[in-house]
This record gives sequence, C-alpha cells and structure tokens, in this order.
Amino acid sequence: MPDSTFVPSRPATCSPGRAARELGLKRADFDLAVHLGRIRTVPDESGGGGRRVERAEIDRLRAEPGFPGTLIERVHVVGTAEGAALMHIPAGRFTRLARLGLLVPVRFYVNRYRAVVWLYLAEELRHFAAQGVNARLLKGRTPETLRGQLAAGVDLRARNWRGRHLGFLLRKADDPWARAGALAALLPLVDVHDVVKDPYERAHLNRYRPAPPDHGAPGSPSALLAEELMTAQDADEIGWLRSELGRVAEEARAHTSAPRPTPRRTEPAMRPAARHPRPVRYAAPHGENPGGSGNAGAVRGPAAPHAAPTAPPTVPGDGRGPTATRAARGLRGWLRRRTPRPAGV
Repeated sequence: MPDSTFVPSRPATCSPGRAARELGLKRADFDLAVHLGRIRTVPDESGGGGRRVERAEIDRLRAEPGFPGTLIERVHVVGTAEGAALMHIPAGRFTRLARLGLLVPVRFYVNRYRAVVWLYLAEELRHFAAQGVNARLLKGRTPETLRGQLAAGVDLRARNWRGRHLGFLLRKADDPWARAGALAALLPLVDVHDVVKDPYERAHLNRYRPAPPDHGAPGSPSALLAEELMTAQDADEIGWLRSELGRVAEEARAHTSAPRPTPRRTEPAMRPAARHPRPVRYAAPHGENPGGSGNAGAVRGPAAPHAAPTAPPTVPGDGRGPTATRAARGLRGWLRRRTPRPAGV
C-alpha cells in the first residue's frame, strides 16, 4: 500500500526574522549581513513593501563549511578597545586611524551618556593589520601630513559611515526613484528642495526616502543625534550628493513620471425646470355648460386670483334702464353661483 503521509511543501521565501533564527544570527547581525551583501534578499511579492529571503539562499549558507561559525565571524563587530587589542595597537592610535578615515565603521549606537560609539568589522581590522604597507601606521611615529590633519580637527568617521550606508541603500534599491530617495536621505531638506523643485516629485521621492537608523523614540536626543549623523555636513560631500541626486532624478523621470492629482471634472449646471401655472377654473355664465358636469368644465388659463363675474348682455325693451338692468342681473348671477342648483334642473 503506498505511503499516503502528507508532507507540507515549504514556502519559497521566509521572513527576515525566521531566516535569522534558522541561520543562528541575531537580528542586528542579520541586517548587517544583508547590508554587506553576505545574505541576498528579494522583494516581498505580497505587496507588503519589505524584503524576504529565499529558501535556496538559506540552504546555500547552511551548506557552507564551518556553518554557522564562519557566517557569525564575518558579521562580528567590535568597538575601539576590542579593535585596538585585535590589531595590537594602543586605543589612542586606533582612534587616530579611524578619524583619518583609514578604518571605516559599519555601525554606531548612542550610549547612555549620549556619546556616539562606533563599531567596526573585526574581519576588516584583521585584514588592515595583516597588510605590510600599513605597518608604518601601526608602529612608530605618525607621518607629518597625517598629524597635520589631526591637528586641524579632521574626523571622517561619520562621513565614511554615510558613504558605506549609502552603498547599502543603493544596493537594496530596485527602482530609480528608490535610488534617488537613498541619495536624498543624506542631504539636508533645503538642498533636496533646490535640486528637485517640483513639489509632486518631492512628495513621490519622500515615499522612497529611507529613515535614519532607529536609535530611541522619535524626537529623543538619541534619535536627533542619529539624524544629524545621517545628514551630510561637508561642502564637497553635499555638492557630490546634489549632482548625483540631479542625475538620478532625471533617470527616474524618464522611467516613471511622479503621480499628480487628477483634475476634477465639473458637471454643467442644470437649468431649473420651468414652472407651469396652476389651472384656474372660471365660472361659466348661467345656462352654459362648456365641459359638462363635474370638473370637466374647468378651463385652464393664466392665474387670476379674483376674476370679476361677467354680466349677461342687456336685453333691449325690458323697461329698465341700463344701470338698473346691470345691477339686477349681476345680483341674480351672484345668487345663482352661491346657491347649488337641484339635480335634474
């Protein structure tokens, strides 16, 4: 008898949280691996707007030698003290190398004293220390040109982090407007308004503009500090971002126009219906029945609120004068209208 046990099929993709658990990574390390391109993601086809991980990608990573240790080591980050110990140099020299832009941070956080703590990839620090050309930077006196830059107060840690973060955002962008939004995320708003002058294009651009890294509640000192670190400060950096935003915005316009409100169609005003006068019934003189009995004798005509009764013509030779005849016949006509006539008369 054939085995009829039902085996449910696995979904083709899974959520980032599920993928992080199956790969043995913390969620922050998983996000960093995605940013570094170590884990490939695909757009969410359900329309949620997020990213998902294919099952084939999880199987590929799990089949690598040394899993999960090798994957965890590739996303391991260290601070200044641990990084200096890893490179066998004093912490002060490590900080000077980072300020000069020779060591590039990949992440930061704000501690309880509202100080920025930069984090570096341990794998990159080992690679930097292993290269022979960097030996003179790790030991001995710092070159004169570098000492002059340090004396002038140069600190490229935030700028180098922004450049690396921009690479993360551009690698994730699947649309020209998303690439423009990634560039706009690093520019002050006044520069974005100056480059993208159309308000409808700016509104469309803001839909793709990524938010700064999550550091505290919105409006908190930590969140404001993270937003400041996300914004370009140097004039040459701002100029380069402006030129790139203008170029990518042109590509985005050629790809898809920004949506605009549809003009409202106004229906023509309807003319009021003509008002017809109400039918008015005129009393028929005595002996006349133009319409028969009931309402059939009603005559439709212009409204006359109080029509004067029409006197019958004067009969010549009745022995009365014209004035008396008109008065008498007028009185008889009025009495006939007020007194109902018996049926059959």
